[in-house]
Parts: sequence; structure tokens; C-alpha cells
Amino acid sequence: MKTTRPNLLLIAAFLLILFSVPLIQAVVEVRRGEWSQVIDLVTRRPTQANLRSGENALEAASVFARTLRPWMQAAQFFSLSEAGEKAVVGHDGWLFYQPGVSFLTQRPKPGDTTPREALAAILAFRNQLAARGIHLILMPAPNKESIYPDKLSRGAAPSAQPISPDTREFLAQCGHAGLDVVDLFAIYSQARKHSTTELYLAQDSHWSPAGMEMAAAAVARRILTNGGLTRGSISYDIHPAPVQRVGDIVRMLCSPPVESHVTPDRVDAVQIIRRTDAAPYSDDPASPVLVLGDSFLRVYEKDAPGHAGFIAHLAMALGRPLASIVNDGGGSTLVRQDLFRHQGLLAGKKVIVWEFVERDLRLGIEGWQLVPLPSESKP
Repeated sequence: MKTTRPNLLLIAAFLLILFSVPLIQAVVEVRRGEWSQVIDLVTRRPTQANLRSGENALEAASVFARTLRPWMQAAQFFSLSEAGEKAVVGHDGWLFYQPGVSFLTQRPKPGDTTPREALAAILAFRNQLAARGIHLILMPAPNKESIYPDKLSRGAAPSAQPISPDTREFLAQCGHAGLDVVDLFAIYSQARKHSTTELYLAQDSHWSPAGMEMAAAAVARRILTNGGLTRGSISYDIHPAPVQRVGDIVRMLCSPPVESHVTPDRVDAVQIIRRTDAAPYSDDPASPVLVLGDSFLRVYEKDAPGHAGFIAHLAMALGRPLASIVNDGGGSTLVRQDLFRHQGLLAGKKVIVWEFVERDLRLGIEGWQLVPLPSESKP
């Protein structure tokens, strides 16, 4: 069969496009004084691990990928309501974090932790603390999709109990083991029945100021009831500090065209200030209360507007400053490893509040390791 001139031109154009991408990438890397990722890939042994790491390195370094991906993601987001690997588009402008959705909708995968493993680590921690006269209060923070399944799927409805079987099993086991748990699932379920106030942010994976304040009030009541502490003598006031916030789920898309077209959430946060001198709330490492947790404790507290998160609001409710350790994404194990490295921080502690997000029951970074407490002998 004879090949016509138009076909030859088409083949030549295809080959030019095919080979120009790696050639241009190599030229860019050489001009930067970098070692070409293409050369690095072909000079390695062709093992599965080397091929996989080489593929990831090529993708990360690709000029074309970095240039075109944000626009492709924007096209998918606006035309198909497709948000990529890390996000799920819900209804009414709501976005959801993909790992939280997977926790709710998919079966556990090999390598995922189980509620029993989580419980074993928590009980070991509780018993270590009890031996030092410290009371543990546990506060699992519900996944956003657990509280607002109706924003994720129109066929879903809010539930009076946790939707995830793993979460239900875990809370039941906590009850049997005598753990002191603040059940935000029940608290938020009741709140949704009696109010339209949103407990989570539409574009973000975290709770809203209203949801956060509700959690802080519940923990304060539990500390004053079960923690052996009375309210302190320090008075705090609130200072309105509304901010415009682009949600973390939007930022995960890594697409400036999407960010520029999404209207930021208005967040009506309030900062906590000391009444005597109007100073913003600050921690006190010598406090009898230590709070451990993940980004749910960081939001509004360390990022904008600052001094307006769970820790500050809990301090106001208790009338005393707190000590805290916050590790983004590390509520299951990393935060306890951070505690181990803070020698002397447990001195004088009466209560520890431990927050972690619900999906960490299965997907926590480093799983649920057994971690010793820091030594009592070092100040």
C-alpha cells in the first residue's frame, strides 16, 4: 500500500511532537545545570522500584506537566466537576477531601490500620498517663463527609450515629474500655437537627468556627466534670476577626486558574485576648492541661486570623492558658512522638486532651504505634 504525502506529513508531525517533549525537557535541565531525568532513567537498572521512582521524578520535573496540568485541572473542574486525586466535588459549592470520602465509602486496604490497633495504642497511652495521675480525654474529630453526607450526595441524609462501621466499632470499643470520649458525632448530629449553622467549611476539610467552638465547649465541660480541675482565674474576651479563606481542598488542586475563580469562604472567627492587657492568647507550658492534635487544632489558631482556634477557645472556657502540641496530619502517632521529645512537658499535668481526625483510624501517618512517655527525670 502506497503512503501518500499527507500521511507522511502527519506521521512526521506526530513523531516530532513525540520526541520534542523529552528533548526540550533535557535542554531546559542542561541549561539549568541539572542532570537530565531522562538520562538518569535510562542509566538505572530496569527494576520496578527504579522505573516507578524515575516516572515520579520525570513527572515532577516536567516543564510541560507543570505548565499544562493547572489548566487541564481547571478544565476538568469547571466542565466536568472533576477535582482530581485529592478532592471530590459535592453539591452547593462544597468540596470534600478524597481520603475522608474513601474512609467512608471504601473497604479497608491491605496495610490500613484497624480500630482495634488504634484502641490498643490509645489504651497503652491512657494507662501510661494514669500511672502518673494524668487523666486522658479523647476527642475524635469527625470527617466532614460524616457530618454532611447530604452535601456529598443528594441521596444521602445526616445520620444520628457515625456512618462508618469502623468509627462505630471504635467508639463502642472505647465505651467498653472505659475511655473518656467526647462524642462530637452525637453533638454535631443534634446541632444539625436544631440549627442551620454550618459546622464545617464548604471549601475546606476542617470545622467552621461554630463547629470548633462547639467542640471546645464540650471538652471544657468534660474537663471540669471528670478532669479534677476547677475553672482558673484568668479572664479572656473575644475580638471579632473575620477572614476570607481559600479552603485547603481548593489549594490541593494546585491550579491557580481554579483558585482565582473560586470565591473564598468568609470565616467569622473571633480571637481570644486576655482581659487585663488585651494580649492575644498564648500557651503556657506549665499549664495542668495539655492538648495534643492535628490540623483541626492548627486552623484559626496558627493560621489566619491567629489565636482564634480550638486551643484558645478551650483556654477561655477553662479560665487558664493551656500547653499544646500540634502536628498537621500526625494526630495518631506523630503527635505522641513529639510529646516524647518534649522532656519535662508532662510535669504538673492533670489532663491531656487528645484530638485526631476520624480517617486516622485507618489512614493515620505511621499508623498507631506504641510510643513511650517522656522521662520524668529530666526538667
